[in-house]
Amino acid sequence: MTVTRRAVERIKAMIADGTLHPGQRLPTERELAAGMGLSRSSMREAIRVLTTLGVLEARHGAGVYVTELRPRDLLEPFSVLAEISRGRTLLEVVQVRRIVEPAATALAAVHATDRQLGELAALLERADGEGEAAAADAAFHRAVAAMSGNATLAAVVDGLSSPAFGARVWPGRQEEGMVERLRADHRRIHRALLSRDPDAARAAATLHVLELEDWLRARLSDFS
Repeated sequence: MTVTRRAVERIKAMIADGTLHPGQRLPTERELAAGMGLSRSSMREAIRVLTTLGVLEARHGAGVYVTELRPRDLLEPFSVLAEISRGRTLLEVVQVRRIVEPAATALAAVHATDRQLGELAALLERADGEGEAAAADAAFHRAVAAMSGNATLAAVVDGLSSPAFGARVWPGRQEEGMVERLRADHRRIHRALLSRDPDAARAAATLHVLELEDWLRARLSDFS
């Protein structure tokens, strides 16, 4: 393990054991380095790494603080994976979606409020009339995931179905006339949510993502 990695793990351990709390200011680089027996340069690099990961944030003139540690911020690398992966890895991303998204949709059938379901219906109506199918698709999946009541699961779904991911695969699907069929999938999911039927919601979401997976597998060479 490199010195920088050791410093990263030590800071993470301080957060995990409650020595440092969300929103708390870190000791100075000098104090941290001295306390851990490491160099200031290694500590500076460790802080930079954790800032990139969303664990820490540097506030100009005020020091470095632990973030609120929200799942959406900490799981942002999922969106990077979905946005830049190619070939087999891109297919694996969709396969992970097929595992987690139906679970989130089933939870949404149980936990969604009437207001959220009404907002989802309005979103579907807007999607039927707009031209940017990729953005509408991503917005639908984000909304359903948010209804799950599980912020961590919602963050994973958000990352794996980001607008940038949709922009990569939607042009080909539009060319093949799949947009209306996929919108029909969305309406089917919405009906299952309205019925408060988690099994139907899970099945509808599974079929929806499986259709994307099958389409991508048949055209994997286009994304290699």
